[in-house]
Amino acid sequence: MRALTLRSGLEYSEQHPAPTTANGEAVVRVIQAGICATDLQLMQGYMGFQGVLGHEFVGIVDEAPHRTNLVGKRVVGEINAACRGCPVCQAGRLTHCPRRTTLGIDRRDGAFADFLALPIENLYPLPDEITNDQAVFTEPLAAACQILEQVPVDAMDRVLVIGDGKLGLLCAQVLQRTGCRLTVLGRHQEKLQILTARGIHTSQDPASLSPGLDIVVEATGTAGGFKLAREYVRPRGTIVLKSTYHGQTAVDMTALVIHEITVVGSRCGPFPAAIALLKENAIDVQSLIHKRFPIEQGTDAFEHAATKGMLKVILEMS
Repeated sequence: MRALTLRSGLEYSEQHPAPTTANGEAVVRVIQAGICATDLQLMQGYMGFQGVLGHEFVGIVDEAPHRTNLVGKRVVGEINAACRGCPVCQAGRLTHCPRRTTLGIDRRDGAFADFLALPIENLYPLPDEITNDQAVFTEPLAAACQILEQVPVDAMDRVLVIGDGKLGLLCAQVLQRTGCRLTVLGRHQEKLQILTARGIHTSQDPASLSPGLDIVVEATGTAGGFKLAREYVRPRGTIVLKSTYHGQTAVDMTALVIHEITVVGSRCGPFPAAIALLKENAIDVQSLIHKRFPIEQGTDAFEHAATKGMLKVILEMS
């Protein structure tokens, strides 16, 4: 099959072995997939991953030996393949299974290929109302929804999202639905305009913000972003880390202790909540798509995705 693989560098191949079903897994024919910041970090050595990249996808079930009724269904899929037998899984913490593999990130070939394999339990059939373009955003939108699973947010809270990348824009739209007093801090007017059009207050100037915020969502994955979060959160406030950090980041732990700051790591989230939002057309994801490439031009697609200010780049398999 065709695939984009990461070895010593990114390579396009038309002879990559197709996946086979095993242990209750299904094979999905990928329709399209999105390049995200994690894919770019993997290119820089994050996780030491080698194999087919990609974890944001929509596709059609091609094989499902134990659930033949799924064959032909259009699906998205959770990216963590848990063992479902260990004590962590039995306690319901599937995304933290110590034996898990992760689609396109850790010991499992990903979605930048004609086919991928995932456990059947990971797959979610899609309603007809959701387009393929919308469906590609299910995984990052679920990650944004995870904030509300971990941190209570209400209309009285002053909330700041730092970062106007794809994830930051999704987090802001999810948080807006709580009615909180929300501001998004970013650097790119054209990106912030997507939120301004939806009635979300934005700023490009950190000096325009007042400290003492109840919740700060850090969505840049940079040391500078964390420093800003620390500066603007109130004592006994909460910082939500919504993006992975490549390399080491220096942290003033004493200040966190003195001010009793809660720091919450947040990653994968609930697919049903994300699918419901997309079905209602409650989240604007179409504006986040900047460019499309056929998989044969995958290396060019990655170059565009790494361009400063670029939002979502989509790979199309058909």
